[in-house]
Amino acid sequence: MSTDYLIKRHPFKDLASLSAELAQSVAATLRDTIEQHGHASLVIPGGRTPTVYLPQLAKMALPWQQLFVTLSDERWVEPTSDQSNARLVREYFLQHLQPAPRFIPLKTKHAQPDEAIAELNTQLSALPLPLSLVILGMGADGHIASLFPGMTIDTTSTNLCQAATPPAAPSPRISLSLPTLLNSQRIIVVITGQEKRRLVDQLIQAPDPAIPFVRLMQSKSIELFETD
Repeated sequence: MSTDYLIKRHPFKDLASLSAELAQSVAATLRDTIEQHGHASLVIPGGRTPTVYLPQLAKMALPWQQLFVTLSDERWVEPTSDQSNARLVREYFLQHLQPAPRFIPLKTKHAQPDEAIAELNTQLSALPLPLSLVILGMGADGHIASLFPGMTIDTTSTNLCQAATPPAAPSPRISLSLPTLLNSQRIIVVITGQEKRRLVDQLIQAPDPAIPFVRLMQSKSIELFETD
C-alpha cells in the first residue's frame, strides 16, 4: 500500500463478520465520544450493505438519546419511497432504538434539492461538530455519498451539503459536502465485492483526483472495512 495516504485496511472473510466488527467498532466510538462530550454524531450511508450492519448496531447498549444521526446523502424522493435512504435508516435502525436519537433527514418539501440548501444548512447546524463518525460506501465508479466523478466539488463553500445529479439515475440527490464529510473524527468506508476492492487498489497506486474517493483519501485518514 502507498505510504502517501493514511489508510487503514481491515479485510474480512465475509459480510457477516465485517458487519459484526463494524457494529462493535462504531458503538465503541460513539460510547467513548458520548462519555467525553455528552453527545455524539453519526453519518450513515444508503444502499444494501447498511441493512446488514445497522440492525446489529441497534442491539448495542448506548444512550441513544445523546446521539445525532443524519445521512451521507439522499435521493430526492418521498420519505415513504423504497428508494429513500431515510426510510432505510428508520426501518433497519432508528425504529429499534429507545430512547430515540435525534434524526436529521436530508429530504425537504422543496421541488429540487438545490432549492433546499439554505434550509438544510439550518437543520444540519444542529449536528455537533466535528462529526464523531462518518460511515460511507463507495460505488463502482469511485463515488462516495452522492459526490460523483466529474462533479464540481466545491471545497471552499460553507454550505454543509450540495445538490447532485448522478450520471445515470432516475432522481436528483442531495449530498453532504466533501468538507462536511472531512470534518469528522473518524471515517469508515465499507467496501464490498472484488470489483470495488480492485478499484481501491488501483486508486491507491494511481490516484485520479477526479474520483471523489481519491479526494477523500488524499485529505483525511480513513479506514476501509473490506470483504469480497
